[in-house]
Amino acid sequence: MAKKYNRTIEELEAHAEKWWPKALEAEVSAASVIPKLIATQEQFISVLKLSGKSPMQIFAVMTASQLSANLFLKHLVVLADYGGEMLKRLGREFSDVFPFDKKIGQHYMSYIWLGRTHRYDFQQLPIKALDNKKLKIDGAAIAQDIALSAIYQDMIMVLMYGSTSEAAHLAGLEKCEVGVLLGDELAIEKYVRERYIHVSRITMGASANRLGQIAQDYVVEILKAQLPKSFSVVRNGKIKLAQYDKKGGMPFDVVIECGKNKVGVEVTFQVTTNSVIERKSGQAESRQAAMHHDKYWIAYVIDGAGNFQRTSAVSTICHFSDCTVAYSEKEISVLAQFIQEKLL
Repeated sequence: MAKKYNRTIEELEAHAEKWWPKALEAEVSAASVIPKLIATQEQFISVLKLSGKSPMQIFAVMTASQLSANLFLKHLVVLADYGGEMLKRLGREFSDVFPFDKKIGQHYMSYIWLGRTHRYDFQQLPIKALDNKKLKIDGAAIAQDIALSAIYQDMIMVLMYGSTSEAAHLAGLEKCEVGVLLGDELAIEKYVRERYIHVSRITMGASANRLGQIAQDYVVEILKAQLPKSFSVVRNGKIKLAQYDKKGGMPFDVVIECGKNKVGVEVTFQVTTNSVIERKSGQAESRQAAMHHDKYWIAYVIDGAGNFQRTSAVSTICHFSDCTVAYSEKEISVLAQFIQEKLL
């Protein structure tokens, strides 16, 4: 009995992984910092709103919220636009920036909150090599659930109140100001959302593109390993079609060729819903018709919890696909089998 490659959404979902493969977790985490911040924005705002009784109430609320210390710190870094180079500079110049109290043997920061001057004694700063890696706020480390500790308390105080300290101009702390808003829920809401609109415009598109590249590279890697050497496997290729256009051909995430025979593959993996799958769905019928006219084939790799929330869109794609597989090595092997059957 011939293997069924043209699956329904129910048949596809039975093979789905829903989440990124273990082999890609570190790479995906490195590319997903901003999406992770956007996903926890409401929780972050809630912590700020509930911390208006005293300047250091934030630590008790953080602990109760179970929002990891490194992720909370990353939110503050983004709001204050205090990136890796600024952190390194702060680490190098810390002893020159903040005064030292000989009686207790600690540096301290004087800051203003609700019109009054307060003092914070640093518990662990300064430390050597202060940077994103040490604070676990970049790359795969951002996915780690780090508990609140002395170093995080020190950095949170700097990034929340640094703009009101005498050291603000010495360490580029002018934008470290969200702490002054504690107690004013409307101001917090407005400030955080406006800052994130600015940040997301710059970075969300780049993050989404990088995740798409990771998904495509994984498919290409497995296909190259499983297909004969005579097959050409190219990421971001085009197939020239008589009925499509005159601008170089129809674009595909992956193009496989053997002689004059060709298969175009679209790859979509989404943990959260977005419009990508809807666009692919709207184009599915016309793309398959154009490919079939020239005696080529079209296939889809579809997975991710978000994609399966778009039932209608995925069902349409499945209907107008010659081969539809989920996102795992075993499933991509099924795609490789389909490609060999059609191209050899």
